[in-house]
Parts: sequence; C-alpha cells; structure tokens
Amino acid sequence: MRFHAEKRGIRVLGVAESFKKTSVCSTLAGIVMRRDLIIDGMEFGNVTIGGSDSTQNILSMYRSLKRNDINCIMLDGLIISMYNMIDGEELRERTKVPVIAVTFKDSEGLEGTIQHHLSNDFKLKLDQYHKLGRRDRIQLNTGKLLFVRYWGISSKEAFTVVNCFTLQGSVPEPIRIAKLAARARMRSI
Repeated sequence: MRFHAEKRGIRVLGVAESFKKTSVCSTLAGIVMRRDLIIDGMEFGNVTIGGSDSTQNILSMYRSLKRNDINCIMLDGLIISMYNMIDGEELRERTKVPVIAVTFKDSEGLEGTIQHHLSNDFKLKLDQYHKLGRRDRIQLNTGKLLFVRYWGISSKEAFTVVNCFTLQGSVPEPIRIAKLAARARMRSI
C-alpha cells in the first residue's frame, strides 16, 4: 500500500511515556489523531524501566486498538524508560505502517552514557542503540528544529507528516497529547 502524506484523512498513532525513576514500569499512552487534529482513539500500556520490552508493548497497544485506518506511528523518541529501546524497523515490519521517531535535541551520541548507567549489559544496549541509525535534522514550518528517524516512508513524507501535525513550537500534537495522557495516567495509579 502506498503512503500518502498529503492525504486529508491521515491518522497518526502518537506514542509517548511518563515515569518516575523510583517506578518499576513506565506508562505509555497512544493517541490516534486525525490530520484535522481530532483525537480519534486512545490506548495505554506499560514498559519496564531499564528493560527491553518497549517494542513489544507498543505493538500490543497498536493491535489493541483494532484499527486498519492508522497511517503512521509517531514516537516520542526511541530510547525510553531508562534505555528501553524501541526498534522502529521492527514496528514498521510488524504493523506494515510507516514509523517516525522524533527527538528534540542534538547530541554527540549516547555511547558513554549507556556504558556509565548500564555497566552489566551495556554491550547489548550499545548494539541496540547503534541499530537505531542516524537521525535527520529538519526545520519545521514553525522555525523549530527536530531530529527524526523514519521507516517505510521517504524523508520528504516524514517531513510533511511531522509538519502537518505541529501547530506551534516543535512538538507534534499527537506526541504532545500522548505525553499529557501518559502523565495523567501515571499520576492516577
């Protein structure tokens, strides 16, 4: 199926997390949002802090929605919950939906930080980190800079999708609302 970033009825599943460093699990929220910014669905999940279950749990959230109209998955980064890394390529392959991962800061890399914080299994986490690939720097129509990785779509299509869901600043609306929902859910449990 061909992806059409310009499609008026495009729907994005935005996924973000919230956690406390003292928690065992992080709360994930997934928000289905239409291009006209109407929220069209919501799902919650959990991932283990410092674990390696983020990709599987996001897949479970996607499947729980039981929808065939989600055109793209937009992630608030790929390294969540204290180095629980999301495999964007696997998400793309298993859902058959393009994936865009958005980050907001430039960095020289996380190799040293990973090794420092994960002295026991840092080699596995470093392999996962290197598998994420490089990020593209894009300037949004709002003038803000973002860094994106993407699977299943072109750089131009990723740019178009991120731009059409970003009203102001640098945070796309599906991610902004997912962050709010995850934070509220975390506080309630």
